[in-house]
Amino acid sequence: MLRIGYVRLRDAGSAEDTAALYALGCHAVRAEESGGRGVEFTTLASILDFIGAGDQLVVTRLEHVAASSLGALEVIERLDAHGASLYIVESELGSQGEGGRALRAALQAVAAVEPQSQARRRKPAAAQEIHALQRAGVGPVEIARRLGVSRMTVWRKLKAGEVQAQA
Repeated sequence: MLRIGYVRLRDAGSAEDTAALYALGCHAVRAEESGGRGVEFTTLASILDFIGAGDQLVVTRLEHVAASSLGALEVIERLDAHGASLYIVESELGSQGEGGRALRAALQAVAAVEPQSQARRRKPAAAQEIHALQRAGVGPVEIARRLGVSRMTVWRKLKAGEVQAQA
């Protein structure tokens, strides 16, 4: 069984976490810089892609594998698909056995009431709508407000329409 440690470097105690993972017998410890919201953690993704059957991903705290309960459940499912497991040092819980079932149940319960983080997305504006409103005498700022898009989107679509008209 290969034990792979994983730590995110956003925390002040990340050096201690790394040392603790080696002390717990991890064969390798991979660290990753913490990014902003919505940033994919490529080191963790790589570990999850290549971890083998019987191997164990070891983290000091659950928040190192995901920012939400749903994300943690997805990591556990990916590990299960490879025949691997998760061990969380701080809570002394693993994803296998009775503790694993309790961990999953707790994460599912929290995920059910946890607000789903959704990136703020604007609907795509159709160029026809923008041009129709412009022909009706509506200004770009008002077009953006009515369609729920940015002013820059309106300006880009109008400019693209001018280029097409000239061609």
